Amino acid sequence: MQTDEYQLELGWQGDGGLGVRLIQQVLEGSKTVTCGPKSEFTEQELAATMASKGKIVSVVDPDGRAWCRVRMIDVFETTFGHPDPRLVRGEGDGDDVEKFKLDHLGVWADGLAAAGHPLTDEAVLIVEEFELVKEAEKPQPQ
Repeated sequence: MQTDEYQLELGWQGDGGLGVRLIQQVLEGSKTVTCGPKSEFTEQELAATMASKGKIVSVVDPDGRAWCRVRMIDVFETTFGHPDPRLVRGEGDGDDVEKFKLDHLGVWADGLAAAGHPLTDEAVLIVEEFELVKEAEKPQPQ
């Protein structure tokens, strides 16, 4: 079932279970942000993401199953080379910027390079900061 409501999708098809692992971190409280390279957003996706601040949204896996709902506290930009401390902490890396960079370099570098957007220190990231509001009983199909 399609919905026009903004949803926070973690992971992607064929991610080897990464999306579900990230959602489990949200449920445990160790993940309170997510981010993505601005170059990967369409104009429409960027507008919807920026407009989500203050809203309560469903967190879904790559198959569209809702796992929980979160309140979007903030949506902001930062750079990959000098990430905002809220991003690093919210990803569960404490103050370890290098760990954050290495983890995300491993996930994004090849795909971004193939798309003509190499991951440099100047690359802009869109950050979504959130808090868990309600956990689903079990994942529900969308």
